[in-house]
Amino acid sequence: MKREELETGLRGLGLEKGDIVLLHSALSSLGNLEGGVGSLVEAFLNVLGKEGTLVVPSFTAGIVPDAVKNDPRAVVSVAPTAQVAAIGAKAKEICADHWKCETAHAEGTPYLKLADLGGYICLLGVDQDRNTTLHSVEALLRLPYLSETSPKEIDTPEGKVTTSFKYFPGPHRDFIGLDKLFSEKIKTVVIGNAVARLIKSKDLVDISVAAGKKNPAFVLCDNPACDDCVRQRAQLRVARLKEEKFTLVSSAVLAGRYVPEMIENCKAAAIEHIELDYVQGKPVQFLSAEALQKQVEELNAGGLKVTALKTCAVPADMPAFLAKTKACGVARLVLPLTFEAEAVMKSAKENNLEILFYNLGLSGKATSDKLLSLNEAGFECGFVFHAANFARAGEHPFLGTFKTRCRRFMKQLEVADALYDCRDVGLARGNAEIKELVSILRCSSFAGNLVLGEGLRATGSLKDATERFWDLVDNM
Repeated sequence: MKREELETGLRGLGLEKGDIVLLHSALSSLGNLEGGVGSLVEAFLNVLGKEGTLVVPSFTAGIVPDAVKNDPRAVVSVAPTAQVAAIGAKAKEICADHWKCETAHAEGTPYLKLADLGGYICLLGVDQDRNTTLHSVEALLRLPYLSETSPKEIDTPEGKVTTSFKYFPGPHRDFIGLDKLFSEKIKTVVIGNAVARLIKSKDLVDISVAAGKKNPAFVLCDNPACDDCVRQRAQLRVARLKEEKFTLVSSAVLAGRYVPEMIENCKAAAIEHIELDYVQGKPVQFLSAEALQKQVEELNAGGLKVTALKTCAVPADMPAFLAKTKACGVARLVLPLTFEAEAVMKSAKENNLEILFYNLGLSGKATSDKLLSLNEAGFECGFVFHAANFARAGEHPFLGTFKTRCRRFMKQLEVADALYDCRDVGLARGNAEIKELVSILRCSSFAGNLVLGEGLRATGSLKDATERFWDLVDNM
Protein backbone atom coordinates (compact mmCIF):
# COMPACT_ATOMS: atom_id res chain seq x y z
CA MET A 1 0.00 0.00 0.00
CA LYS A 2 1.20 3.48 -0.84
CA ARG A 3 0.68 6.45 1.47
CA GLU A 4 -1.69 8.05 -1.04
CA GLU A 5 -3.96 4.97 -0.85
CA LEU A 6 -4.03 5.22 2.92
CA GLU A 7 -4.97 8.90 2.72
CA THR A 8 -7.81 8.06 0.35
CA GLY A 9 -9.04 5.43 2.80
CA LEU A 10 -8.94 7.86 5.73
CA ARG A 11 -10.96 10.43 3.79
CA GLY A 12 -13.44 7.68 2.92
CA LEU A 13 -13.69 6.92 6.63
CA GLY A 14 -14.83 10.50 7.17
CA LEU A 15 -11.74 12.44 8.27
CA GLU A 16 -11.31 15.97 6.90
CA LYS A 17 -8.99 18.96 7.20
CA GLY A 18 -9.21 20.60 10.62
CA ASP A 19 -10.33 17.43 12.41
CA ILE A 20 -8.85 16.26 15.70
CA VAL A 21 -8.41 12.51 16.03
CA LEU A 22 -7.22 10.19 18.78
CA LEU A 23 -5.65 7.23 16.99
CA HIS A 24 -5.39 3.67 18.30
CA SER A 25 -3.73 1.51 15.66
CA ALA A 26 -1.81 -1.59 14.65
CA LEU A 27 0.51 -0.76 11.75
CA SER A 28 0.78 -4.41 10.70
CA SER A 29 -3.00 -4.63 10.18
CA LEU A 30 -2.79 -2.49 7.04
CA GLY A 31 -0.55 -4.93 5.22
CA ASN A 32 2.73 -3.78 3.65
CA LEU A 33 2.64 0.03 3.88
CA GLU A 34 5.37 1.63 1.80
CA GLY A 35 7.40 3.86 4.09
CA GLY A 36 6.22 2.12 7.25
CA VAL A 37 5.22 4.05 10.34
CA GLY A 38 6.48 7.35 8.93
CA SER A 39 4.03 7.07 6.03
CA LEU A 40 1.17 6.32 8.42
CA VAL A 41 1.85 9.42 10.53
CA GLU A 42 2.26 11.66 7.49
CA ALA A 43 -0.90 10.25 5.89
CA PHE A 44 -2.95 11.31 8.92
CA LEU A 45 -1.29 14.73 9.11
CA ASN A 46 -1.89 15.31 5.39
CA VAL A 47 -5.57 14.41 5.72
CA LEU A 48 -6.03 16.55 8.87
CA GLY A 49 -4.10 19.53 7.48
CA LYS A 50 -2.38 22.32 9.39
CA GLU A 51 -5.52 23.13 11.37
CA GLY A 52 -6.04 19.52 12.43
CA THR A 53 -4.42 17.53 15.21
CA LEU A 54 -3.28 13.93 15.54
CA VAL A 55 -3.25 12.49 19.07
CA VAL A 56 -2.01 9.10 20.25
CA PRO A 57 -1.79 7.51 23.71
CA SER A 58 1.93 7.42 24.53
CA PHE A 59 2.05 5.84 27.97
CA THR A 60 3.07 2.43 26.58
CA ALA A 61 5.60 1.48 23.92
CA GLY A 62 4.37 0.90 20.39
CA ILE A 63 5.49 1.60 16.86
CA VAL A 64 2.95 4.35 16.14
CA PRO A 65 2.90 6.00 19.62
CA ASP A 66 6.73 6.05 19.70
CA ALA A 67 6.89 7.58 16.22
CA VAL A 68 4.54 10.42 17.19
CA LYS A 69 6.08 10.95 20.63
CA ASN A 70 9.60 11.20 19.19
CA ASP A 71 8.58 13.48 16.34
CA PRO A 72 10.15 16.95 16.83
CA ARG A 73 6.76 18.56 16.16
CA ALA A 74 5.07 16.62 18.98
CA VAL A 75 3.78 17.84 22.32
CA VAL A 76 3.59 15.23 25.08
CA SER A 77 1.28 15.61 28.09
CA VAL A 78 3.00 15.62 31.47
CA ALA A 79 1.47 13.10 33.85
CA PRO A 80 2.53 10.14 36.03
CA THR A 81 0.71 7.82 33.62
CA ALA A 82 -1.85 7.82 30.73
CA GLN A 83 0.14 10.42 28.77
CA VAL A 84 -0.70 11.36 25.18
CA ALA A 85 1.42 12.78 22.37
CA ALA A 86 -0.04 15.18 19.82
CA ILE A 87 1.00 16.94 16.61
CA GLY A 88 -1.01 19.83 15.18
CA ALA A 89 -2.86 23.06 15.87
CA LYS A 90 -4.51 21.97 19.13
CA ALA A 91 -1.62 19.88 20.47
CA LYS A 92 -0.57 22.28 23.25
CA GLU A 93 -4.16 22.95 24.34
CA ILE A 94 -4.98 19.25 24.51
CA CYS A 95 -1.82 18.26 26.39
CA ALA A 96 -1.65 21.16 28.85
CA ASP A 97 -1.82 20.55 32.62
CA HIS A 98 -2.57 16.84 32.43
CA TRP A 99 -0.67 16.30 35.67
CA LYS A 100 -2.95 18.76 37.54
CA CYS A 101 -6.08 16.66 36.92
CA GLU A 102 -7.75 14.57 39.63
CA THR A 103 -7.96 11.58 37.30
CA ALA A 104 -5.88 10.24 34.45
CA HIS A 105 -8.73 10.10 31.93
CA ALA A 106 -11.70 12.24 33.01
CA GLU A 107 -12.32 15.96 33.60
CA GLY A 108 -9.58 18.25 32.28
CA THR A 109 -7.52 15.46 30.71
CA PRO A 110 -6.51 15.28 27.03
CA TYR A 111 -9.13 12.57 26.46
CA LEU A 112 -12.10 14.73 27.44
CA LYS A 113 -10.59 17.92 26.06
CA LEU A 114 -10.53 16.15 22.70
CA ALA A 115 -14.18 15.19 23.13
CA ASP A 116 -15.15 18.76 24.05
CA LEU A 117 -13.33 20.05 20.96
CA GLY A 118 -15.42 17.80 18.72
CA GLY A 119 -12.62 15.31 18.10
CA TYR A 120 -12.84 11.75 16.85
CA ILE A 121 -11.61 8.36 17.98
CA CYS A 122 -10.13 6.20 15.24
CA LEU A 123 -9.55 2.49 15.71
CA LEU A 124 -7.32 1.36 12.85
CA GLY A 125 -6.89 -2.41 12.81
CA VAL A 126 -7.69 -2.71 16.53
CA ASP A 127 -10.90 -3.22 18.49
CA GLN A 128 -12.56 -1.40 21.40
CA ASP A 129 -10.23 -3.15 23.81
CA ARG A 130 -7.61 -0.54 22.84
CA ASN A 131 -9.97 2.41 23.29
CA THR A 132 -8.53 4.41 26.19
CA THR A 133 -11.46 6.86 26.23
CA LEU A 134 -13.62 4.10 27.70
CA HIS A 135 -11.50 4.52 30.83
CA SER A 136 -12.63 8.16 30.78
CA VAL A 137 -16.20 6.88 31.05
CA GLU A 138 -15.35 4.68 34.04
CA ALA A 139 -13.68 7.62 35.78
CA LEU A 140 -16.61 9.95 35.02
CA LEU A 141 -18.94 7.38 36.61
CA ARG A 142 -16.61 7.09 39.65
CA LEU A 143 -17.08 3.31 39.53
CA PRO A 144 -16.31 1.68 42.91
CA TYR A 145 -13.82 -0.85 41.58
CA LEU A 146 -11.45 1.90 40.41
CA SER A 147 -8.49 2.74 42.62
CA GLU A 148 -5.90 5.46 43.23
CA THR A 149 -2.43 5.19 41.71
CA SER A 150 0.66 5.19 43.91
CA PRO A 151 2.23 8.65 44.33
CA LYS A 152 4.98 9.34 41.80
CA GLU A 153 7.46 12.19 41.47
CA ILE A 154 7.50 13.75 37.99
CA ASP A 155 9.09 16.74 36.29
CA THR A 156 6.53 19.40 35.36
CA PRO A 157 6.72 22.90 33.91
CA GLU A 158 6.40 24.08 37.52
CA GLY A 159 9.17 21.88 38.91
CA LYS A 160 9.21 18.44 40.49
CA VAL A 161 5.82 17.34 41.81
CA THR A 162 4.65 14.18 43.56
CA THR A 163 1.15 13.32 42.42
CA SER A 164 -1.29 10.48 41.86
CA PHE A 165 -4.54 9.87 39.99
CA LYS A 166 -7.87 8.80 41.49
CA TYR A 167 -10.38 6.44 39.83
CA PHE A 168 -7.72 4.65 37.83
CA PRO A 169 -8.62 1.46 35.93
CA GLY A 170 -7.36 -1.92 36.98
CA PRO A 171 -7.09 -5.24 35.14
CA HIS A 172 -9.46 -6.96 32.71
CA ARG A 173 -12.29 -5.18 30.90
CA ASP A 174 -14.77 -6.48 28.33
CA PHE A 175 -14.63 -3.50 25.95
CA ILE A 176 -14.69 -5.74 22.88
CA GLY A 177 -18.46 -6.17 22.76
CA LEU A 178 -19.32 -2.47 23.02
CA ASP A 179 -19.50 -1.80 19.26
CA LYS A 180 -23.20 -2.59 19.36
CA LEU A 181 -23.75 0.37 21.69
CA PHE A 182 -22.27 2.72 19.09
CA SER A 183 -23.81 1.18 15.97
CA GLU A 184 -25.75 4.32 15.03
CA LYS A 185 -22.78 6.65 15.52
CA ILE A 186 -19.75 4.66 14.39
CA LYS A 187 -18.54 4.40 10.80
CA THR A 188 -16.62 1.33 9.65
CA VAL A 189 -14.62 0.80 6.45
CA VAL A 190 -11.75 -1.43 5.35
CA ILE A 191 -8.43 0.25 4.48
CA GLY A 192 -5.95 -2.22 3.06
CA ASN A 193 -6.37 -5.22 5.35
CA ALA A 194 -7.34 -3.10 8.37
CA VAL A 195 -10.87 -2.65 9.67
CA ALA A 196 -11.11 1.05 10.51
CA ARG A 197 -13.71 2.57 12.85
CA LEU A 198 -14.41 6.28 13.42
CA ILE A 199 -16.70 7.86 16.02
CA LYS A 200 -17.07 11.28 17.59
CA SER A 201 -15.46 11.07 21.00
CA LYS A 202 -18.32 12.96 22.66
CA ASP A 203 -20.87 10.54 21.18
CA LEU A 204 -18.92 7.60 22.55
CA VAL A 205 -18.63 9.20 25.99
CA ASP A 206 -22.31 10.20 26.19
CA ILE A 207 -23.57 6.78 25.06
CA SER A 208 -21.22 4.91 27.40
CA VAL A 209 -21.99 7.08 30.43
CA ALA A 210 -25.71 6.45 29.91
CA ALA A 211 -25.05 2.70 29.67
CA GLY A 212 -22.88 2.80 32.80
CA LYS A 213 -25.51 4.63 34.83
CA LYS A 214 -27.99 1.94 33.91
CA ASN A 215 -25.58 -0.93 34.52
CA PRO A 216 -22.32 -0.10 36.37
CA ALA A 217 -20.91 -3.50 35.34
CA PHE A 218 -21.35 -2.77 31.63
CA VAL A 219 -17.63 -3.11 30.82
CA LEU A 220 -17.06 -6.23 32.96
CA CYS A 221 -17.29 -9.72 31.54
CA ASP A 222 -19.60 -12.39 32.95
CA ASN A 223 -17.03 -15.20 32.82
CA PRO A 224 -17.08 -16.88 36.27
CA ALA A 225 -13.47 -17.96 35.72
CA CYS A 226 -12.29 -14.36 35.25
CA ASP A 227 -11.06 -13.49 38.74
CA ASP A 228 -10.57 -9.83 37.83
CA CYS A 229 -14.17 -9.23 36.77
CA VAL A 230 -15.59 -11.40 39.57
CA ARG A 231 -13.71 -9.23 42.07
CA GLN A 232 -14.72 -5.97 40.40
CA ARG A 233 -18.38 -7.02 40.27
CA ALA A 234 -18.15 -7.78 43.98
CA GLN A 235 -16.83 -4.27 44.61
CA LEU A 236 -19.86 -2.86 42.79
CA ARG A 237 -22.13 -4.93 45.06
CA VAL A 238 -20.31 -3.75 48.18
CA ALA A 239 -20.83 -0.15 47.13
CA ARG A 240 -24.47 -0.85 46.30
CA LEU A 241 -25.04 -2.44 49.71
CA LYS A 242 -23.69 0.66 51.46
CA GLU A 243 -26.68 2.56 50.08
CA GLU A 244 -29.00 0.34 52.12
CA LYS A 245 -29.71 0.32 55.86
CA PHE A 246 -29.99 -3.46 56.16
CA THR A 247 -27.11 -5.93 56.41
CA LEU A 248 -27.07 -8.72 53.83
CA VAL A 249 -26.07 -12.08 55.30
CA SER A 250 -25.60 -15.53 53.79
CA SER A 251 -26.49 -18.73 55.55
CA ALA A 252 -23.40 -20.90 55.73
CA VAL A 253 -25.08 -23.86 54.06
CA LEU A 254 -25.97 -21.73 51.04
CA ALA A 255 -22.41 -20.39 50.82
CA GLY A 256 -20.74 -23.80 50.71
CA ARG A 257 -19.98 -27.09 52.41
CA TYR A 258 -16.48 -26.21 53.63
CA VAL A 259 -15.25 -22.98 55.17
CA PRO A 260 -12.79 -22.08 52.34
CA GLU A 261 -15.64 -22.54 49.86
CA MET A 262 -17.90 -20.32 51.98
CA ILE A 263 -15.26 -17.58 52.04
CA GLU A 264 -14.62 -17.73 48.30
CA ASN A 265 -18.32 -17.69 47.37
CA CYS A 266 -19.20 -14.89 49.79
CA LYS A 267 -16.36 -12.73 48.48
CA ALA A 268 -17.53 -13.28 44.91
CA ALA A 269 -21.08 -12.30 45.95
CA ALA A 270 -19.85 -9.24 47.91
CA ILE A 271 -21.22 -10.61 51.18
CA GLU A 272 -19.24 -9.87 54.33
CA HIS A 273 -21.53 -11.50 56.93
CA ILE A 274 -22.44 -15.13 57.46
CA GLU A 275 -24.86 -17.00 59.72
CA LEU A 276 -23.31 -20.31 60.73
CA ASP A 277 -25.85 -23.12 60.56
CA TYR A 278 -24.15 -26.11 58.91
CA VAL A 279 -20.51 -27.07 58.31
CA GLN A 280 -19.68 -30.05 56.10
CA GLY A 281 -23.33 -31.04 56.23
CA LYS A 282 -23.39 -31.19 60.03
CA PRO A 283 -25.71 -28.97 62.12
CA VAL A 284 -23.67 -26.44 64.05
CA GLN A 285 -24.96 -27.63 67.45
CA PHE A 286 -23.22 -30.96 66.95
CA LEU A 287 -19.75 -29.49 66.47
CA SER A 288 -17.29 -29.81 69.34
CA ALA A 289 -16.23 -26.66 71.13
CA GLU A 290 -12.80 -26.86 69.49
CA ALA A 291 -14.22 -27.43 66.00
CA LEU A 292 -16.75 -24.62 66.39
CA GLN A 293 -14.11 -22.16 67.54
CA LYS A 294 -11.81 -23.16 64.67
CA GLN A 295 -14.57 -22.61 62.08
CA VAL A 296 -15.44 -19.19 63.48
CA GLU A 297 -11.78 -18.13 63.58
CA GLU A 298 -11.23 -19.32 60.00
CA LEU A 299 -14.30 -17.42 58.76
CA ASN A 300 -13.19 -14.26 60.54
CA ALA A 301 -9.68 -14.58 59.12
CA GLY A 302 -11.24 -14.88 55.67
CA GLY A 303 -13.03 -11.55 56.06
CA LEU A 304 -16.45 -12.91 57.10
CA LYS A 305 -18.15 -11.79 60.28
CA VAL A 306 -20.23 -14.51 61.91
CA THR A 307 -23.45 -12.73 62.86
CA ALA A 308 -25.00 -15.71 64.67
CA LEU A 309 -25.15 -19.45 65.15
CA LYS A 310 -28.41 -20.92 63.91
CA THR A 311 -29.77 -24.32 64.91
CA CYS A 312 -32.42 -26.42 63.21
CA ALA A 313 -33.71 -27.58 66.62
CA VAL A 314 -33.27 -26.65 70.27
CA PRO A 315 -30.06 -28.44 71.39
CA ALA A 316 -30.61 -31.29 73.86
CA ASP A 317 -27.92 -29.89 76.17
CA MET A 318 -28.67 -26.21 75.92
CA PRO A 319 -26.32 -25.01 78.70
CA ALA A 320 -23.38 -26.78 77.05
CA PHE A 321 -24.21 -25.31 73.65
CA LEU A 322 -24.51 -21.83 75.11
CA ALA A 323 -21.09 -22.23 76.72
CA LYS A 324 -19.58 -23.30 73.37
CA THR A 325 -21.20 -20.33 71.67
CA LYS A 326 -19.83 -17.88 74.20
CA ALA A 327 -16.35 -19.44 74.01
CA CYS A 328 -16.11 -18.97 70.23
CA GLY A 329 -16.97 -15.27 70.50
CA VAL A 330 -20.39 -15.27 68.81
CA ALA A 331 -22.91 -13.16 70.73
CA ARG A 332 -26.16 -14.19 69.02
CA LEU A 333 -28.09 -17.44 68.66
CA VAL A 334 -30.97 -18.09 66.26
CA LEU A 335 -33.27 -20.87 67.45
CA PRO A 336 -36.72 -22.23 66.59
CA LEU A 337 -39.49 -20.85 68.79
CA THR A 338 -40.74 -23.76 70.97
CA PHE A 339 -42.29 -24.44 74.37
CA GLU A 340 -38.74 -24.44 75.79
CA ALA A 341 -38.28 -20.73 75.00
CA GLU A 342 -38.45 -19.58 78.64
CA ALA A 343 -35.75 -21.99 79.76
CA VAL A 344 -33.60 -21.02 76.77
CA MET A 345 -33.91 -17.33 77.63
CA LYS A 346 -32.93 -17.94 81.25
CA SER A 347 -29.77 -19.78 80.22
CA ALA A 348 -28.94 -17.20 77.56
CA LYS A 349 -29.26 -14.36 80.07
CA GLU A 350 -26.82 -16.10 82.39
CA ASN A 351 -24.32 -16.36 79.51
CA ASN A 352 -24.93 -12.80 78.27
CA LEU A 353 -26.06 -14.05 74.84
CA GLU A 354 -28.72 -12.59 72.56
CA ILE A 355 -31.46 -14.94 71.36
CA LEU A 356 -33.50 -14.56 68.20
CA PHE A 357 -36.36 -17.01 67.67
CA TYR A 358 -37.71 -18.01 64.27
CA ASN A 359 -41.09 -19.51 63.45
CA LEU A 360 -41.12 -23.21 62.58
CA GLY A 361 -44.52 -24.89 62.21
CA LEU A 362 -46.30 -22.05 64.01
CA SER A 363 -49.01 -19.69 62.81
CA GLY A 364 -48.56 -15.96 63.00
CA LYS A 365 -50.94 -15.69 65.96
CA ALA A 366 -49.22 -18.48 67.89
CA THR A 367 -45.84 -16.84 67.21
CA SER A 368 -47.08 -13.43 68.36
CA ASP A 369 -48.66 -14.85 71.51
CA LYS A 370 -45.47 -16.67 72.45
CA LEU A 371 -43.24 -13.66 71.87
CA LEU A 372 -45.57 -11.44 73.88
CA SER A 373 -45.63 -13.91 76.77
CA LEU A 374 -41.82 -13.94 76.84
CA ASN A 375 -41.79 -10.15 76.82
CA GLU A 376 -44.30 -9.99 79.68
CA ALA A 377 -42.11 -12.41 81.63
CA GLY A 378 -39.26 -9.92 81.38
CA PHE A 379 -37.25 -11.52 78.57
CA GLU A 380 -35.84 -9.35 75.76
CA CYS A 381 -35.82 -11.60 72.72
CA GLY A 382 -35.80 -10.82 69.04
CA PHE A 383 -37.63 -12.45 66.15
CA VAL A 384 -36.57 -13.76 62.76
CA PHE A 385 -39.49 -13.46 60.36
CA HIS A 386 -39.30 -16.67 58.32
CA ALA A 387 -41.75 -15.89 55.55
CA ALA A 388 -41.30 -19.24 53.78
CA ASN A 389 -42.26 -21.10 56.98
CA PHE A 390 -45.38 -18.95 57.37
CA ALA A 391 -46.28 -19.82 53.76
CA ARG A 392 -45.78 -23.51 54.61
CA ALA A 393 -48.26 -22.94 57.47
CA GLY A 394 -50.81 -21.76 54.87
CA GLU A 395 -50.60 -18.05 55.70
CA HIS A 396 -50.09 -14.90 53.65
CA PRO A 397 -46.78 -13.68 55.14
CA PHE A 398 -47.10 -10.07 53.98
CA LEU A 399 -50.84 -9.52 53.62
CA GLY A 400 -51.62 -11.35 56.84
CA THR A 401 -48.85 -12.46 59.20
CA PHE A 402 -46.75 -9.31 58.94
CA LYS A 403 -49.62 -7.32 60.44
CA THR A 404 -49.58 -9.34 63.68
CA ARG A 405 -47.72 -8.22 66.77
CA CYS A 406 -44.70 -10.42 66.04
CA ARG A 407 -43.50 -7.60 63.79
CA ARG A 408 -42.58 -5.48 66.82
CA PHE A 409 -39.91 -8.04 67.81
CA MET A 410 -38.47 -8.40 64.30
CA LYS A 411 -34.69 -8.04 63.92
CA GLN A 412 -34.12 -10.26 60.94
CA LEU A 413 -35.85 -11.47 57.78
CA GLU A 414 -35.14 -14.91 56.35
CA VAL A 415 -34.94 -14.27 52.61
CA ALA A 416 -36.25 -17.48 51.08
CA ASP A 417 -39.41 -18.56 49.31
CA ALA A 418 -41.71 -21.58 49.36
CA LEU A 419 -45.07 -22.78 48.11
CA TYR A 420 -48.01 -23.66 50.31
CA ASP A 421 -47.23 -27.33 49.62
CA CYS A 422 -43.83 -26.80 51.35
CA ARG A 423 -41.62 -26.91 48.26
CA ASP A 424 -38.67 -24.48 48.16
CA VAL A 425 -38.68 -22.16 45.14
CA GLY A 426 -36.68 -19.20 43.85
CA LEU A 427 -37.17 -15.73 45.30
CA ALA A 428 -40.54 -14.17 44.37
CA ARG A 429 -41.60 -17.43 42.74
CA GLY A 430 -43.66 -18.75 45.63
CA ASN A 431 -46.17 -17.80 48.31
CA ALA A 432 -43.81 -16.15 50.82
CA GLU A 433 -44.48 -12.65 49.40
CA ILE A 434 -40.78 -11.99 49.87
CA LYS A 435 -40.57 -9.08 47.43
CA GLU A 436 -43.35 -7.24 49.26
CA LEU A 437 -41.68 -7.87 52.62
CA VAL A 438 -38.28 -6.62 51.49
CA SER A 439 -39.89 -3.56 49.92
CA ILE A 440 -41.86 -2.56 53.02
CA LEU A 441 -38.83 -3.04 55.26
CA ARG A 442 -36.77 -0.76 53.03
CA CYS A 443 -39.53 1.84 53.27
CA SER A 444 -39.00 1.97 57.04
CA SER A 445 -35.18 1.93 56.80
CA PHE A 446 -35.00 -1.50 58.43
CA ALA A 447 -31.51 -1.78 59.96
CA GLY A 448 -31.60 -5.49 60.76
CA ASN A 449 -30.30 -8.48 58.84
CA LEU A 450 -31.66 -9.91 55.62
CA VAL A 451 -30.40 -13.50 55.50
CA LEU A 452 -30.23 -15.44 52.26
CA GLY A 453 -31.59 -18.65 53.76
CA GLU A 454 -30.94 -22.34 53.39
CA GLY A 455 -34.11 -22.82 51.34
CA LEU A 456 -32.45 -21.11 48.38
CA ARG A 457 -30.15 -24.11 47.87
CA ALA A 458 -32.97 -25.81 46.01
CA THR A 459 -32.93 -23.19 43.27
CA GLY A 460 -29.22 -22.52 42.77
CA SER A 461 -25.99 -21.26 44.27
CA LEU A 462 -25.23 -18.27 46.48
CA LYS A 463 -24.30 -16.38 43.30
CA ASP A 464 -27.72 -17.16 41.80
CA ALA A 465 -29.50 -16.14 45.00
CA THR A 466 -27.56 -12.89 45.31
CA GLU A 467 -28.18 -11.87 41.70
CA ARG A 468 -31.89 -12.65 42.04
CA PHE A 469 -32.08 -10.69 45.31
CA TRP A 470 -30.51 -7.58 43.78
CA ASP A 471 -32.69 -7.89 40.69
CA LEU A 472 -35.71 -7.72 42.99
CA VAL A 473 -34.33 -4.78 44.97
CA ASP A 474 -33.33 -2.81 41.90
CA ASN A 475 -36.80 -3.20 40.42
CA MET A 476 -38.74 -2.11 43.50
